[in-house]
Amino acid sequence: MSLWTRITNVFRGDRLSRDIDEELQSHIADAIEHGRDPSEARRAFGSPLRHREHSLDVRLIAWLDSLRADAIFGWRQLNKKKVTSAAAIVSLALGIGACISAFRLIDALLLRPLPTTAPDRLYDLYRQEIGWDGKPGTFDGWAYPDFSQMRAAARDQAELIAISYAERTDLTYRSDQEMEKAYIEYVSGWMFGQFGIQPTLGRLFTENDDLKPGAHPYAVLSHDYWTRRFGQDPKIVGRTFRLGDRVYEIIGVSGGPFTGTEPGTMIDLFLPAMMNHYVTRSDSTWHRTLAVLKPGVAVEPLRQKLNAISLAFEQERAKGFTNMSKQSIENYLHQTVMLDPAPSGVSGTQQDNRRSLAALGVLVGLVLLIACANVANLMTAQAAARAREMALRVSIGAGRWRLAQLVLVESTLLAFFAAAMGGIFAWWSAPFVVGIINPPDNPVRLSLPMDWRVLAFGLALTIGVTFLFGLIPAWRASAIQPVSALKGGEDPHSRRHVMHALIALQVAFCFLVLFVAGLFVRTFDRLAHQSTGFSTDRLLTLDTVTERAQSNASWDQVAQHLRTVPGVETVALAGWPLLSGHAENNSISINGGPPSDDLTYFLNVSPGWVDAMRIPFLGGRDFRPSDTYPGVAIVNETFVKRYFPGENPIGKTFDETEDEGGHERLQIVGLVRDARYRGMREPIPPVAYIPFQSIDE
Repeated sequence: MSLWTRITNVFRGDRLSRDIDEELQSHIADAIEHGRDPSEARRAFGSPLRHREHSLDVRLIAWLDSLRADAIFGWRQLNKKKVTSAAAIVSLALGIGACISAFRLIDALLLRPLPTTAPDRLYDLYRQEIGWDGKPGTFDGWAYPDFSQMRAAARDQAELIAISYAERTDLTYRSDQEMEKAYIEYVSGWMFGQFGIQPTLGRLFTENDDLKPGAHPYAVLSHDYWTRRFGQDPKIVGRTFRLGDRVYEIIGVSGGPFTGTEPGTMIDLFLPAMMNHYVTRSDSTWHRTLAVLKPGVAVEPLRQKLNAISLAFEQERAKGFTNMSKQSIENYLHQTVMLDPAPSGVSGTQQDNRRSLAALGVLVGLVLLIACANVANLMTAQAAARAREMALRVSIGAGRWRLAQLVLVESTLLAFFAAAMGGIFAWWSAPFVVGIINPPDNPVRLSLPMDWRVLAFGLALTIGVTFLFGLIPAWRASAIQPVSALKGGEDPHSRRHVMHALIALQVAFCFLVLFVAGLFVRTFDRLAHQSTGFSTDRLLTLDTVTERAQSNASWDQVAQHLRTVPGVETVALAGWPLLSGHAENNSISINGGPPSDDLTYFLNVSPGWVDAMRIPFLGGRDFRPSDTYPGVAIVNETFVKRYFPGENPIGKTFDETEDEGGHERLQIVGLVRDARYRGMREPIPPVAYIPFQSIDE
């Protein structure tokens, strides 16, 4: 069907609608004039809606036919300029793919609700407090006795659930020769019931499995772990494994996609909270607390109730802090319980990467805007080159909207081809990004499905992109003046104003992207070249886990055996590696004075460890094989600046204090240069290295 025929059909549909209205009005007027009921005339004529529907059908069919014709014409235009079209599609595909990839990461970590019942009623309990350094901060760790009191008080308003921090630990299913790592979480027995999770196999925990410390050594596997590790073996229920000094029995497999409440970590095994070694201790904050509010319950009254209970618990516990200064105790008790919505769960990975992901989203959005400006410029130039064609279409009856539709259809084809390529890029790139930033000893694992959420985002993004780069060319095409265009056009400089504006916008976006990218590169370069204080050259760390505690003599035998391995230069022992994230800290007392407000970090190391790490000695000596803890210590520069400014620390003593009143006296025998302790972004704290061997072993 020709263009002229399609336009004529649309006009014919409008004329048919007007004719129907005029004929109906004539029938009604004739009925009134002769004293008849007008409704009879309406029934005799027939429902005008049927005729209107017929008219609308005609127009809809004509419009769909025009869309089909425009799509064919647009495809021919793309084929006509293959190189230009390919460049436009690739540039858009990279921008769209980067945006979809960033959305997948942001959605998996921050937005996607947990696969539980009513995730909108899930809240995270944490405390705003004054830290040991005197600075305000937040902390979401809780002691289980405190949790028990809050749960009992809030039972009529919400159900509280204790969920430990995810721990990557060693376990074995048969023997120590087959030890493997898995992520475990200690959870309240009623968690699965509250979350509405059903078992795939066996059964899940109940409250009866979580009543008495150490009484129920059971485990539930996540569906993901059951699939990866056991190939969905239906005989897994009843099997046992050893974790530390305990043997656990597998009682079931959780259903569906639930892999814990920590985005970024997929839990392999769930254990009852009462099986945790610290469940009875009031000084160990080893778990988070999530609250599932009952329908209609207000948050603020519940928060106030929990705050009062927690503060009373901490005030009672603070009575035993005999070795803490008054100011430290006041800072400790200056805390407020808060509740934040946590429909997507809560994890350290979320907190650590929230700003980075926001910056990534802004950056890829700018990249997409640059691509849109580039393609808009290209299509505007093409529209200017097709001015005679557009003028001819107008002269034979095409309306302004008809010309805009023609250009928008071509833009839509470009956008959808680019979206298809971008989807393939996003499917590959998101897991790739997660893989390259993962530390090998503690990998981040995210569920990144290409489901309806991603498809909906991609579709909305494609439609938005179509209008971003297609509206200006469509407007330029629809504003064509036939007479001027057929005579050669208006002033050639005036029609380039829009193109120049788009070029300026594109340059501005490019400058902003380069500036932000430069900041990222500079930050990465500073972190990569920031001194750690020790040498990683030819350094190998072996993380060793045993079924039960080993004696000092056993560890010495292990070290001696490793020294005989060909290629090994030196061997030393430490409680944990530097920069591993592990930490042990406490207050200290100088010359019998009050405990310090600042915390000192401790690390037990063997003789020769300082030399193995290439940390320079500034004074004193290394540990001797006969040195034990408590007794002696080696301190770093920050320790001396904090507690012995301007003095020679060798030979001086200090006391390591404990909350319950105990203390251990240590004499400084060595001074070493500062080295990073827990992380590269944290300031170097006062550190005391203590002997690996303990006097009580």
